[in-house]
Amino acid sequence: MIEPAALVSAFVHGIAVGLTLVVMVGVLRSGLGRHVKIAATLFSLSVASWLINESLDLWQALGTPWPVYVLACGVAGLFWLFVLVVFADLKVTPLTLAPAALMLVSGVVMKAAPAWLDPIWIARNLFAGLLALHAASVIWRGWSGDLVEGRRRFRGLLLGLACLFVVLEVGVSFGYRLTRDHAWLELAVGHTGGGLPVALLAMSLAALMLRPDPAVFGAPRRLEPGADPRAEAADRLALERLDALMRQEAWRREGLTIGDLARDLGLPEHRLRRLINGRLGHRNFADFLNAHRIEAAKRRLADPAEARTTVAAIAFDLGYGSLGPFNRAFRAATGATPTAWRRNSLGAASPELKEAV
Repeated sequence: MIEPAALVSAFVHGIAVGLTLVVMVGVLRSGLGRHVKIAATLFSLSVASWLINESLDLWQALGTPWPVYVLACGVAGLFWLFVLVVFADLKVTPLTLAPAALMLVSGVVMKAAPAWLDPIWIARNLFAGLLALHAASVIWRGWSGDLVEGRRRFRGLLLGLACLFVVLEVGVSFGYRLTRDHAWLELAVGHTGGGLPVALLAMSLAALMLRPDPAVFGAPRRLEPGADPRAEAADRLALERLDALMRQEAWRREGLTIGDLARDLGLPEHRLRRLINGRLGHRNFADFLNAHRIEAAKRRLADPAEARTTVAAIAFDLGYGSLGPFNRAFRAATGATPTAWRRNSLGAASPELKEAV
């Protein structure tokens, strides 16, 4: 006879697996971009496999399916990938897939080589925790500058909780490993206490992803002119004031936030978010600022009179707090580093200048 606790655990985990696969189907049937579809599908398959692998009852009921174990090994890396594709607008590439591949290979090696079990287990859990913390930092850092209201809510309500859950699971694993107290295991995902939050999270994701909003997950989409002429006139006036402020190079201010800009314009912050996103087509505030800063940087880097000005000095003068973000933004916009851009631009005008830089 099946124990009631085992029956409840299998039921909870079965719901979580089913809803996770529903999420995957919803994404595949949607009109979302290719990279979001790939990241979400891989993550969904891995989560479903992870839940089966962690639930002894489901694992045995399905006949100990070892391919499921292999898919489950990469879950932390695929969660990290999903977060970066959705919130940092990264693409699925061999480089962004590398953490998931590393987790998968190390998990297989851990099963195949028991002598290396402890060091690989410790390294895998530490790495998974670091990936979760980095994903959480990506969600948090972009919170205030995210101009897509639906995506801002998605950050806090769903993936913020998911990051917290992953960090807690790593803590549970280490807690049990260090103390051997079985009370820790009741909070692990393989038991009802840990499986229930996953089921609730999967339910929330299924409700959102069955009909995913392209405004949250897709490319920037500009708003069509509204039917209210007064609202249209007010938006045009606000955009003109914003354009005037940008022509005065307000974007040069280091640490400028959308709240600062809204106060300068005398607009509610939510309205400025809507205008920059819906009318100008930017998904986050950093992209909006970079559009102005990078154009100015290109002009200065191509100016022979500034050939001796360092790239760092230009970056700081344009409002960047450090060189790293400037280099990344410039490369994303132009496909080249600032130094390479300067060398090519100046070289077209003078071979001597090209050699000098």
